Amino acid sequence: MSLKGVELQIAIPKTFDAGKIADQHHQNTINQQLHANEALKRDIQRKQFSVLESEDLDGISEEDQRHQEHEQQQNKKKQASKKEKAQHPFKGNFFDFSG
Repeated sequence: MSLKGVELQIAIPKTFDAGKIADQHHQNTINQQLHANEALKRDIQRKQFSVLESEDLDGISEEDQRHQEHEQQQNKKKQASKKEKAQHPFKGNFFDFSG
């Protein structure tokens, strides 16, 4: 297939345009890869500096439980002492009214 002069006038500029478009497409894919790598680096860095696991707080919770149990025992003792102090003067006591 041979090209005539008129066809060459149209074909040659279009090859330049096609080359430019191909180069732009190649540059866009490289830029997308660079942006993806940067995003991945930022994500990795963020994960490195964030706390993913917390320490076991069993020791603290056991200490809190002991403290609460101690407070409950003190409250029971206080209530028992209040009951002893607040006895009714007649109820539960035997008085001999026979003269």
